Amino acid sequence: MTPVLGTHPLSFEAEDKEARGLVKNLHSPRPAVYWLDLLGTSALGWIAFVIAARSPFSGRMLLCAALAVFALYRGLCFLHEITHFRKRSLRGFETVWNTLIGFPLLMPSFMYVGVHQAHHSLGSYGTSDDPEYLPFAQSSRMTVIFALESILIPAALAARFLILAPIGLIIPRFQRWLAVHASALTMNFSYRRELTPGLLTRIRLGSVFILMLWLTAAVLLPVRVFALWFGVVSVASFINTLRTLAAHRYEAEGKPLDRSGQLRDSIDVPGSFWTELWAPVGLRYHALHHYFPGLPYHNLGEAHRLLVNALPAGSLYRASVSPGLLASLTALIASKRPVR
Repeated sequence: MTPVLGTHPLSFEAEDKEARGLVKNLHSPRPAVYWLDLLGTSALGWIAFVIAARSPFSGRMLLCAALAVFALYRGLCFLHEITHFRKRSLRGFETVWNTLIGFPLLMPSFMYVGVHQAHHSLGSYGTSDDPEYLPFAQSSRMTVIFALESILIPAALAARFLILAPIGLIIPRFQRWLAVHASALTMNFSYRRELTPGLLTRIRLGSVFILMLWLTAAVLLPVRVFALWFGVVSVASFINTLRTLAAHRYEAEGKPLDRSGQLRDSIDVPGSFWTELWAPVGLRYHALHHYFPGLPYHNLGEAHRLLVNALPAGSLYRASVSPGLLASLTALIASKRPVR
């Protein structure tokens, strides 16, 4: 075990230097871990979904539906990893992920890849240009409303891809509008995507594949399957929203923050088995992820242990640790930051 470096706070520069040295050998992703996790999680999720869809309303049906929620939610969270790793390190992973998770759940990777990076940018984090940030610390009402309305996200996705997307495929001008205004998984509704020919092509192809899949499903499957889909995705969306609210303190005042500022505003919830359910694929180490975005999810636990054991009690990183989801949400709702 690495010895603790005293209890007196380090300057951030000294802490950062120490932290970089501790995690320098943890940046390489292990493809086998990614593939086995994704394929196993997807298989478990869809098998549970099929059993739930074929079962009458019963304890067995509810148990399988719950299993489908957590397994498919875990599979969905791999999208966060896709936005960060280099494609050549995991060739074909994004395509397989879209086939198994993205297209069936109406959350194709183009909705997040190229968007999430702005949330990490030193020039946009916490500002009006950040697609994943709102000043929740200023309003408990905003926080509660945001959490509740997440239940309706499946309806919004269905409208986007099953009603508006076909119109966009027919009317190019409307397709471009959709690409700019309705093709990003974002909480900041003022965020606008920069339109490029490559993005437009990805959106068009993804929309076609989704329509083909869902039209086939509509012909072959009964209505109860789609009702179950809506329920599963709604619950997963609500869990993910609670996780998102617990990931930051949301105290930024609209000005860009440096790495130390992002770290102060971010939260780790190491927890245990329960934490892995609602914040899977490394998302429980959100402060650590903002500190070192290049660390693959399977190394975040080890990196956290190294940092906590080596850095002093007063270090900025150790101050990011929260005891749990409820504690983080309670602190956010109770925050009295002035409205700006």
